[in-house]
Amino acid sequence: QVHLVENGGGLVLPGGSLRVSCAASGSIFRINDMGWYRQVPGNERELVAQISRGGSAKYSGSVQGRFIIDRNNAENTVFLQMHMLKPEDTAVYYCKADVIEAMWGPSNTYWGQGIQVTVFS
Repeated sequence: QVHLVENGGGLVLPGGSLRVSCAASGSIFRINDMGWYRQVPGNERELVAQISRGGSAKYSGSVQGRFIIDRNNAENTVFLQMHMLKPEDTAVYYCKADVIEAMWGPSNTYWGQGIQVTVFS
């Protein structure tokens, strides 16, 4: 079993910055893609940013140029640095990891519990 724990959410003014982190623990052989998604009530969960094990990142159009995703493979951790935050960035942010738990094993997807980010004026 693998657990993902997010940290760093909170309240921020428009134009401000916030950094959230997600640490994976448990039965981990290797983590492939890691990513951040977000969801607001009544909407589907949407991709914010994703990063491969090798560091290749992709972003949704709404955050491109404002958010940066990075990771520490040795510590099984992924980060999301958010700049120039807008009220429409308000959401619950979820960490996702594609984890291989044993050599030659399948890749399983795990999610964090979610962390609230609120941008308000």
